[in-house]
Amino acid sequence: MLTFYDVAMGPPLHQRNSAVNPWKSRLALNFKNIPHQTTWVPLPNITKVRTNLGIPACRKFADGTDFYTLPILTDPTTSAKIGDSFDIAIYLHKQYPNSGGNLFPPQTLEYTYNPGVDILVPLSEINQSEYPQYARFNANVDAVFTMHTMLMVGGMPFDPETEEEAKKEFLRRAGLSSWDQFAIGVEARQQMLDSFEKALGDLAKLFGDGPFITEEASYADLIVGGWLRMANRTLPEGEWEALRGWHGGVFGRLHDALEVYAGVN
Repeated sequence: MLTFYDVAMGPPLHQRNSAVNPWKSRLALNFKNIPHQTTWVPLPNITKVRTNLGIPACRKFADGTDFYTLPILTDPTTSAKIGDSFDIAIYLHKQYPNSGGNLFPPQTLEYTYNPGVDILVPLSEINQSEYPQYARFNANVDAVFTMHTMLMVGGMPFDPETEEEAKKEFLRRAGLSSWDQFAIGVEARQQMLDSFEKALGDLAKLFGDGPFITEEASYADLIVGGWLRMANRTLPEGEWEALRGWHGGVFGRLHDALEVYAGVN
């Protein structure tokens, strides 16, 4: 059985997992109907676990230091160890072609988002991928959601036993020195929500009446679905319900349609 490494937040773990890239991979594993077990890793332990498995960091901060993150997938049948959500999707697609759905069907994914400012947290790189449409789409979707993650940080479901250490690690990743820097006033928060809704407009157009971009789900849908899972776990209830209804309810329909692939093993 494959082992999938996800970020442990507060208990119960299977109801509070909220990290976006592990969600992309979890949805992909279930979409491909691949049996697996989850190993939960507290945020402060991710670097140690990753280095012990011999998996190098897949991204770097702007200062050149390594960014150790999850998910990780290990497959004992091939001895594979993969430490990037996009690479995990490609691995599942190639290694298990006859199981579950097609993660990478040919399709045009014309969506770009330019934030106009530098994003501090390193995003997935667009390498010479076999699936360039999907790689670019992944990077642009990551950018639009990352620019508005300040809305979600306050709702991160930290485990009380490791909360202080986890927050320190979170601050280090964000390049900040105090948790108070994540605080947003009422007026500023509403402005960011309005910006978020507007920024998602072009993305929503891809889905039409949905729930998926095309008739069948693909990894492109799971990329957006991973972010929606994070939003569902971390936004205040009223803001989550608002997001579900933006642009004719397209994101609510997508989130609900992917529920069948959201099981935690």
